Amino acid sequence: RVLRTGICGTDLHVRSWDAWAQGAVRTPVTLGHEITGRVEEIGTGVDTVDVGDLVSVEGHIVCGRCRWCLGGRRQLCPNTVSVGIDRDGGFAEVVVVPATNVWRHPKPIDPDVAAIFDPFGNAVHSALAFEVLGEDVLVTGAGPIGIMAASVARHAGARNIVITDLSPERLALAESMGAVTRAIDVRSANLRDVMAELGMVEGFDVGLEMSGAAPALQSMISSMAHGGKIALLGLPSASVEFQWDRVIRSMLTVKGIFGREMFETWYAMSVLVGAGLDISPVITHRFPYTDFDEAFDTAASGHCGKVVLDWEVAS
Repeated sequence: RVLRTGICGTDLHVRSWDAWAQGAVRTPVTLGHEITGRVEEIGTGVDTVDVGDLVSVEGHIVCGRCRWCLGGRRQLCPNTVSVGIDRDGGFAEVVVVPATNVWRHPKPIDPDVAAIFDPFGNAVHSALAFEVLGEDVLVTGAGPIGIMAASVARHAGARNIVITDLSPERLALAESMGAVTRAIDVRSANLRDVMAELGMVEGFDVGLEMSGAAPALQSMISSMAHGGKIALLGLPSASVEFQWDRVIRSMLTVKGIFGREMFETWYAMSVLVGAGLDISPVITHRFPYTDFDEAFDTAASGHCGKVVLDWEVAS
């Protein structure tokens, strides 16, 4: 039984019915993949969860038979089916998922926070893709995932963390959470000047590209130190010109990130939250499920953090 559902950028693409959505979604389907709920019923043979357990949902359902699944690297499964896109999701009172796709929360946790474990997992997967202890980290894109990734990098011991965006509200949110050394609006501040202020003479060691914006990626590549490492999570909406000469000459490592490592990332998330990492401030708006239009409009505005629908109350 669904308790909370987060609104994701993917849901906004589907709502606007853009080119990606038209190619990816087969209607009719119930959307929603950032889900927390309580187990109301279990199937025959299920012994990993019990009725009444509070769980979050891993929205990528894998085949369990390919070389990657059998090798324990399920996030690479080429036969992945997505909850809320390929099959009915969590913008509903109840949702059915395999028992292997729920993460049980044995300790008390705010259901709002449990609902955003899916995007939190993207942030953790990205932020811990490379060693960040003592390193200088650049995060491009101060959306909820970018801010959470910065918070993880801070928790993991990064030295300087600089985040860039065009939204004053999101930059202010990143600063208020204590996640960053500097929050930069790239329209009014020069990244090179900020690096000089921080005493950075060689560039950033680790880059986390969370925006999908071509200018952000190009700025990141030109700001990396030799041997720097970049994790790419943001999906561009169109083809992006890539600075291969800079990547090659600077010997950069570029790694694509999609979803979460199942379930190593989930374990890391629970450990981080249990160790005191508070991601709740990234949730800036909560709405009863009956106010879904206003909730979606708020999420689409870009002037907010994470938006969560509450399925236990109605307006």
